[in-house]
Amino acid sequence: MSRTTRPRAALAALSCCVAVGCGTGTAPQGDRPSPPSSAPAAAGHGVVTWASSAGHIGGEATDGRGYRLMVHTSVGGSGLRVRLTNAFGDEPVTFDNVHAGLQRDGAALVPGSNRRLTFGGARSVTVPAGGIVYSDPLPGHVPAGRTLAVSLYVPRAGGTLTGHWMAMQTSYTTDGDHTAEEGAANWKQRDGSWFYLDAVTVRPRKGTGAVAALGDSITDGWHSTIDRNRRWPDYLARRLGTSGTEVKGVANAGIAGNKVLLDGPGESALNRVQRDALSLPGVRTVFLFQGVNDIKAEPGATSAGLIAGYRRLIDRAHAAGKCVVGATIAPYKGWQEWDPAGEAVRQRVNAFIRDSGEFDGVTDFDRVLRSPNDPERMLPAFDGGDHLHPNDKGMQAMADAVELRSLDCGTGQAVSRTPWAPG
Repeated sequence: MSRTTRPRAALAALSCCVAVGCGTGTAPQGDRPSPPSSAPAAAGHGVVTWASSAGHIGGEATDGRGYRLMVHTSVGGSGLRVRLTNAFGDEPVTFDNVHAGLQRDGAALVPGSNRRLTFGGARSVTVPAGGIVYSDPLPGHVPAGRTLAVSLYVPRAGGTLTGHWMAMQTSYTTDGDHTAEEGAANWKQRDGSWFYLDAVTVRPRKGTGAVAALGDSITDGWHSTIDRNRRWPDYLARRLGTSGTEVKGVANAGIAGNKVLLDGPGESALNRVQRDALSLPGVRTVFLFQGVNDIKAEPGATSAGLIAGYRRLIDRAHAAGKCVVGATIAPYKGWQEWDPAGEAVRQRVNAFIRDSGEFDGVTDFDRVLRSPNDPERMLPAFDGGDHLHPNDKGMQAMADAVELRSLDCGTGQAVSRTPWAPG
């Protein structure tokens, strides 16, 4: 956890934008794009430094609640902005007295770092059902690799909560408005979800880009260590931070249980790719690592159906001027839903990912994670215990397997389509 830094943010009052109609339905196997223009325009020339994928988090929104949400930056820069979402709400939500600071420990912040954010110059903003809003930028520098605390007070809310259920990060809630307080005295209630906040952007060095990891519970970090930022996209962000590539920002667009083709836990990848990846400022490449939930469902997807879904995602990303890196589906024999028929689908789909040439780059997670003694199983040293989700060591091995140059493909560089893995 972060402990110290120089507080360098200050209040700003510039422009903001609310985007309505981000898509909340549940049409199966559809391509239901959200409006592509409003969100990127709202963030100007920024680059996403943190993101999560919002959905119906469960429960009812409550008046008079405060949320102190802990998120980890991937790229540093000035002009911090937050994106607040009511995309899955069915009633308006009012945000008041929103602050951003740096975590010291627990709910306590680095003294002097907590600063109020504004929205069109105002301290309060109401977001309609289905909408999102970007804050005005804060001047000053936000470091990379630090835990940022975004504190929200919601005086008026109702209906369905929008948020991200499985954060793998402890945040804090309270009754009443304590957002300006840097101490932890009034932030006693812990929570493992993120509420309303789904992106943070900064303005880094010119030419800097980002990658959005579109995935399921493995990308979401299940079985990695809570509060230690050991999801594979976190390890990837640390690699990018010390590399010579221009891609530095990493957006984690993983949702536990998520599928490519069908809505379920969260909208399908086809139905959420616009909001969760393509609309994020500075995203140059979409890293697609999904499919196991489609395969192990009952009835499971066919290889032809899943490949057709990949092709639609590739087409959507290319139409938006983004590149797509595909990752092979990892082994999961030993998981309760594994069977030989699903394994055959996985093998055919992985052959397409490796050999079709339709992706702009390929990372072979199957090769990295599988056991040499039984290639249908995960290597025991990487197994988080359920034979589907890698542990911290497996998460790091996945991040180490990503060819960093493939994430720069949006710059016009030639990209190798050869699958790459260490060893």
